[in-house]
Amino acid sequence: QVQLVESGGGLVQAGGSLRLSCAASRRTFSSAAMGWFRQAPGKEREFVAAISWSGGSTYYADSVKGRFTISRDNAKNTVYLQMNSLKPEDTAEYYCAAGLTIATMQRKKYDYWGQGTQVTVSS
Repeated sequence: QVQLVESGGGLVQAGGSLRLSCAASRRTFSSAAMGWFRQAPGKEREFVAAISWSGGSTYYADSVKGRFTISRDNAKNTVYLQMNSLKPEDTAEYYCAAGLTIATMQRKKYDYWGQGTQVTVSS
């Protein structure tokens, strides 16, 4: 079992930045692809970004490309999501996920999920 704990969410003005962190409980994290997803009220959970186990490959949703950066530190069992130029439409609960898969935007490929951290962007 892998436990994932997100942190770093909060309230920020439009144009601001936040960095989310997701700490994993096990060393097997270093073998797992990691993803960030988000869910706004009344909407389905959607893909945001993913990174391969080595960090060599990254993928982004079109809506965040050029503004968000996913990275990982396997020595610290942690994955990050740097979010810049935030917009009100980025407001959502953000979840990290881990899976023994290639990095993918497919939600079903991820086996473990965190509890989420709230990001609110005011206009």
